[in-house]
Amino acid sequence: MSWILISIFLPMAFCLVIPFLYKYFNKRLHTGWFVLFIPAIIFVSFLQYIPIVASGETVSYTIAWIPSLGINFTMYLDGLALLFGLLISGMGALVILYSIFYMSKTRDALHNFYIYLLLFMSAMLGLVFSDNILILYGFWELTSISSFLLIAYWFERKSSRSSALKALLITVFGGLAMFAGFIMLIIITDTYSLREMIDQVGNIQHHPLFIPAMLLILLGAFTKSAQFPFSIWLPDAMEAPTPVSAYLHSATMVKAGLYLVARFTPIFGGSGVWFWLVSGIGLVTLLYGSLRAVRQTDLKALLAYSTISQLGLIMSLLGIGSLALSSSSGENSILYVTAMLAAVFHLFNHSTFKGSLFMIVGIIDHETGTRDIRRLGGLMNLMPISFTIMTIASFSMAGLPPFNGFLSKEMFFKGVLDAAEVGILGMDFLGILFPIIAWIASVFTFIYSMILVFKTFTGKHHAERLPKKISREAPIGMLISPIILSSLIVIIFFFPNVLAAYILKPAIWAVFPTITGDLNIYIRAWHGPTIELYMTLGVIVVGTALYLATKRWNQVFKVYPEKLSLNYLYNLSIEKWEKFAIQFTNRYMTGSLRSYLIYILGFITIILAGMMWITGDIRFDFSNNANISVYDVGLVIATIMAAFAVMFTNNRITAIVALGTVGYLVVMFFVVFRAPDLALTQTVVETVTTALFLLCFYHLPKLGKRMEKITFKLTNFLIALGVGITFTILTLAINGHKLFPSIADFFEDAYTLAGAKNIVNAILVDFRGFDTMLEISVLTIAGLGVYTLIRLRVKGSESK
Repeated sequence: MSWILISIFLPMAFCLVIPFLYKYFNKRLHTGWFVLFIPAIIFVSFLQYIPIVASGETVSYTIAWIPSLGINFTMYLDGLALLFGLLISGMGALVILYSIFYMSKTRDALHNFYIYLLLFMSAMLGLVFSDNILILYGFWELTSISSFLLIAYWFERKSSRSSALKALLITVFGGLAMFAGFIMLIIITDTYSLREMIDQVGNIQHHPLFIPAMLLILLGAFTKSAQFPFSIWLPDAMEAPTPVSAYLHSATMVKAGLYLVARFTPIFGGSGVWFWLVSGIGLVTLLYGSLRAVRQTDLKALLAYSTISQLGLIMSLLGIGSLALSSSSGENSILYVTAMLAAVFHLFNHSTFKGSLFMIVGIIDHETGTRDIRRLGGLMNLMPISFTIMTIASFSMAGLPPFNGFLSKEMFFKGVLDAAEVGILGMDFLGILFPIIAWIASVFTFIYSMILVFKTFTGKHHAERLPKKISREAPIGMLISPIILSSLIVIIFFFPNVLAAYILKPAIWAVFPTITGDLNIYIRAWHGPTIELYMTLGVIVVGTALYLATKRWNQVFKVYPEKLSLNYLYNLSIEKWEKFAIQFTNRYMTGSLRSYLIYILGFITIILAGMMWITGDIRFDFSNNANISVYDVGLVIATIMAAFAVMFTNNRITAIVALGTVGYLVVMFFVVFRAPDLALTQTVVETVTTALFLLCFYHLPKLGKRMEKITFKLTNFLIALGVGITFTILTLAINGHKLFPSIADFFEDAYTLAGAKNIVNAILVDFRGFDTMLEISVLTIAGLGVYTLIRLRVKGSESK
């Protein structure tokens, strides 16, 4: 079995073991130590694929899932999938190591935490390695579910629950739209394989569903990667524990949308619609996130908006890089390949500096008891290691040397400048906006990066403002992971081409499979006195000036009315919908069983009768009907009399006996129609239910005179008459109007097909085995639910 497949399901399988490890070992050893080796093993195993992928080869593994429909469980590893696989597993190991020292053994439900985290890891690995887009969609939604559980980890907080719900609503909405786009691609190409779809790019791009499929898929990517205006869920996701935030922002959830755009670039890239949407929305998100970040006073909120900004930067580069596939790009295609390289490079760099930033913010919160910038300050002498890591990561995010963020930020400036200079796809007029927006957003990126460092660690220390007294650096265990990440930030700056040759270049090959030849990728820090260098110097000068004068201009943001913010509009719409839902529900949830039956039976009658009326294709054919015998007439009369007895009796015992009589008369029908197995089954069921009724009703009070008189109700009469007439007509019409040959002929050959002499048993066990299994599963789940409720009730009584 392929290790790729094992790596996907190993975390998910280990989830079954975690509750037992937590129960028996957590008092002596943190559960995270058992979990840590899972992502570590996966990361080490992925390292062996680096030489293979760097040489231009790919690895795939296929398991037949539904062969009759051509649906296979296919895992595919190329440069892009390997890049994400290393990020997901590597960051997963560092986050788990960090959480061992961050999460409390006594206060936190660690078994739930690590189950959700490993489930999240499995979902992300399955997403990036899936070649079948239906499998990809399944893992995509699993990331939404697992992130919902992680965000709502502290579920006793109302803010955690509402934040998780917001993330779920927005991302699942986008996921469903993306699924519709996938279905359109399947209709166009008649395949579920992403690689086979790429081979049919010509047919896809000339199909009428090309644009609708593109828009729907982008909608899924934008919601997952928090692009404007869907970015409102990401800041609220800060309600999750800091290790979750570090993982979600650096390597998993928000990167899924970027992966999707990069993966589908070979199909949609080169289109003007794709270019303008991806690059345009990316630039707007970049500017929006940077402007929102500088006004935050909570460190995690600032990092959340900085993530939105950085995701917009990467998204814009993916859009610019897609121009390499445009037929009008010509000789300039290599420029846009460089832009795509910048996107992939900054995606990796963002994981390193954003992961370490979140971990340091978590350390500050853990040691001081607050993340409020207004309370912090002067921590440099108390926490020198944390200060150093924060400085390295923040300066990298600001695009300063000697850190890896400087390299990818310079490539970003070059990408937007190249896009502005080459007049294709309407860039002649609007192209100048690309470098302008990029530069303005970079200025504010510089500002919020400086806020992280200097507002937190420099200045005067006010111990009286802090909920907890701090006198030392954080435990070394919490510092190991951010130290590793910050070391990578510096190492990559000095040796970027090692990463480029073995990781980034294969990822570019995966995005541009049709571009042949050597891409000649070479990254260096010094390019001479270029325009992008002057842009960086301008960012530093203007950013420093604005940072020093923050108090003078930061009040400008308060002019914008809060009622026009996206978050306010979302909360208002949710509030209105909830109010409407409550009012609407109260209208029909009256607590009356009669009302519910009227709704159900009335709706069924209207739908069925309406469809029969609209189609008008109702025919009756009684030629093949059997003769009605005197036994049939007698059984019908007896059944009707027994049913009326149930209705008009005022004695429970009589009602039960009469109801049992109806059931036993049905048994006689089965006997007359020569179905002894059904007759036996009905006899057993009727006997058991009648006995249970008698046992339960024995302990109930008498009915008295409440049912002696039944008043006539027109609504009941119309519903009963409508249901009776509709189903009678429907049954007679179906009996005389068969669209397909009866399946009974197939089941009659049960002995040959299944080796069973009893047709009913063969149908239940062999022909409909999965159906039966699922029915048993439903009953099992219901039984477990009842058992749980009883146990909770017993424990509640004991506690009183």
